[in-house]
Amino acid sequence: MSLVARNLEAHGIPALVIGSAIDIVEHCGVPRYLHTDFPLGNPCGKPWDRDMQISIISQGVAMFRTATAPNTTERTPYEWGDNSWRNDYLRVDDSNREELARQGDQRRKRQASEKAAGLPRSAMIAEG
Repeated sequence: MSLVARNLEAHGIPALVIGSAIDIVEHCGVPRYLHTDFPLGNPCGKPWDRDMQISIISQGVAMFRTATAPNTTERTPYEWGDNSWRNDYLRVDDSNREELARQGDQRRKRQASEKAAGLPRSAMIAEG
């Protein structure tokens, strides 16, 4: 996404990235970046929190007027909550290793089965 934003901007089309991976996005040097310190996959706010989502999008749109220099980063004023998600995000240890391995095996078997059935693409996240 970062490279797409840079290419659009280089061709005169203003671009904005809203995301949660500040280190990656800033390293790529996007024109405008609105950072939300949320779990990945939730850049525009909590699910079903319409007021938060509208506020984040509005802040992003406002950056088209206020961000006058390249590589401009702003942060939203929101927090996810108690931020306990940080402790569990991508955590693999003895408490969950077997369950994660079981889910991975299950997903790989399903993907192989779907591929053998001729499906063009398998789901990325195992359901259930």
